[in-house]
Amino acid sequence: MQGFIKKITDWMLEKEEEMAKSCSIPMQEIEYQINKVEAQKQKIQKEYDEAMAALDEVAKKLQKIKNIEVMRCSDKE
Repeated sequence: MQGFIKKITDWMLEKEEEMAKSCSIPMQEIEYQINKVEAQKQKIQKEYDEAMAALDEVAKKLQKIKNIEVMRCSDKE
């Protein structure tokens, strides 16, 4: 599905580039699209950062559990 969406997006951008070369697309439309893409990038970056922070926290907790288990088990030997 992502491949299909990429092909459609590439095709649309090709057509818009052709329109820009012939001055057939308003500058405001291009600016609007740029702003929309930048906003989407910021949203995705924020979601990524939050997900990575959550995963880092889980990894730290798991490492702590592992360390406790290693110490506990080594004391029994």
